[in-house]
Amino acid sequence: MRGSVRIPAHHPLPTRDVGHEMSTDDEEDRFIGRPCYLFNPSLRPGLNDTRCAHCRLYLTAQCPHIDEFLDDVEDLSPE
Repeated sequence: MRGSVRIPAHHPLPTRDVGHEMSTDDEEDRFIGRPCYLFNPSLRPGLNDTRCAHCRLYLTAQCPHIDEFLDDVEDLSPE
């Protein structure tokens, strides 16, 4: 006898950290929808969401915002 597979009818509730004044959504929004965005055609077409991480200039010398990305990474480095 085989058991049934349960499939949730709803999406899980998002988790939020109420201790932070600035939500991570606000922080991540600064890397979405920039006018210099050029989709990287080597990615799946479904990833064409105007996020900088999917831009063909992301983390290259041609990216006009490379300093901002590098600053963001340096903020995460241990001291």
